[in-house]
Amino acid sequence: MIKEIADFHTHTFLSDGILSPIELIRTGHLNGYQVIAVTDHASASTLERVIKEVKEDCRLAEEYWGIKALAGVELTHVPARAIGWLACRARACGAEIVVVHGETIVEPVEPGTNRAAVDCPEVDILAHPGLITVEEATAAKKNGVFLEITGRRGHSLTNGHLVTIARETGAELVINSDAHAPGDLYTPELMEKVGLGAGLTRDELTKVLTEAPRRLLQKLEGRKRNET
Repeated sequence: MIKEIADFHTHTFLSDGILSPIELIRTGHLNGYQVIAVTDHASASTLERVIKEVKEDCRLAEEYWGIKALAGVELTHVPARAIGWLACRARACGAEIVVVHGETIVEPVEPGTNRAAVDCPEVDILAHPGLITVEEATAAKKNGVFLEITGRRGHSLTNGHLVTIARETGAELVINSDAHAPGDLYTPELMEKVGLGAGLTRDELTKVLTEAPRRLLQKLEGRKRNET
């Protein structure tokens, strides 16, 4: 069983979550989180404000608690053709990680969102991508975009399909909570159950929980070095 948790998709009251950024990070820390990304829903109207506010608490948590806290956004229900420039704008505003709200089967996400996200190197994670295609997953692998196995109710209905497609294409998977409330955050036990419930084998689960977060962090650190 894993002892350290890396969760790259969470929400605070800056969008539709319950806790403040610092409360969310603290709760994750107590659950055994070593890495947490705060990725509130955002679009053109809110990118700058959300990123600025989250970064303040992320730096505070890192300094005093030693947890790796990443300030990011989840581009949500934006026009598919705007994803590329919005992701670039998020970077310019200081986002350390960019997630795109994928074509979950339980919300009316614009068709083409998955493809726009996986074709954009500025995107790090395509969240809950629904009935993702082989072609989209292949593009994700090519462009270094990670695909999310989610613990979020409703969005998780297609986790099994995603695992099948990722196994066929070699696309990178990462397990995230998409937490909106304290009870949504993972414990090591729950994180493993979500992965196994999605259809991962024990060996695949170990790789997704240990190797994938390390590769994603390396990608983020590499981009940060290039930007400076």
